[in-house]
Amino acid sequence: MKKSILSSVAILGLFFATQSIQAQEEEPMEPETTEVEEVKSASDISEFKSIDVLALPQPIKDATMTEFNAVASDAWVKMQNDQKIYKLKVDVDGESKMIYANTNGEWLKEDEVID
Repeated sequence: MKKSILSSVAILGLFFATQSIQAQEEEPMEPETTEVEEVKSASDISEFKSIDVLALPQPIKDATMTEFNAVASDAWVKMQNDQKIYKLKVDVDGESKMIYANTNGEWLKEDEVID
């Protein structure tokens, strides 16, 4: 009986010892930087990024309520020519519309905004 208990303890000890040796031998993986990441970060500058509707500037909120009698359901922002451009999704009369505005709440036409 003692021999079977000692044998199982010895086997378990060997198992855990080999596992810890293997874990120590493996080298930690370093994150690789690739050109794809650099290109992605460069293209992020010109793309709209999602923001919280509550983070919209007050002039945009006021203009949306005045012009459309609605509140934006989704909002995005991007930098264009050193100016923030906001893209809003507004539900008007059961129809979803995409509208664009600058920080001052002035409406922009879609062709003025380069996607």
